[in-house]
Amino acid sequence: MTITIIIPGKPIAKRRPRFYRRGKFVGTYSDQVTEEGRWLLSARDQIKEKLSGAIFITILFGMPIPKSLSKKKHQKIINQPHTKKPDLDNLVKWVLDCLNGEAWEDDASIFKIKAGKFYMEDPITRIFITKKEDFLSHTNIVSTE
Repeated sequence: MTITIIIPGKPIAKRRPRFYRRGKFVGTYSDQVTEEGRWLLSARDQIKEKLSGAIFITILFGMPIPKSLSKKKHQKIINQPHTKKPDLDNLVKWVLDCLNGEAWEDDASIFKIKAGKFYMEDPITRIFITKKEDFLSHTNIVSTE
């Protein structure tokens, strides 16, 4: 079984926690709580069941094309690799943190992640979550015997 989740809009990267000080007390907080809630609302509608067992995840991040590019460069850059910030690992971390406990039981069950970020006309995040059995039937990486 494969779950497909499509989140329109600019992909979001996980940021570092923020710190504050009150006298001698130092605390932390996340400034992304609101973003996470909106993102999760969109994702929850597309999750039919929570997967368990070994899981393989493919994530495609469609990054926005800079508005400053000429029309010629704009057309040339579509579907090309995005090599600027945000970093791919922070984008992946955001997806995994948001979907942990929603699309799968525990993120320890993820055995493989395949991810990429590309320039696209319409920014989007596409997530494909596959159970191990389905993954093994489509690949020759591991024998099923």
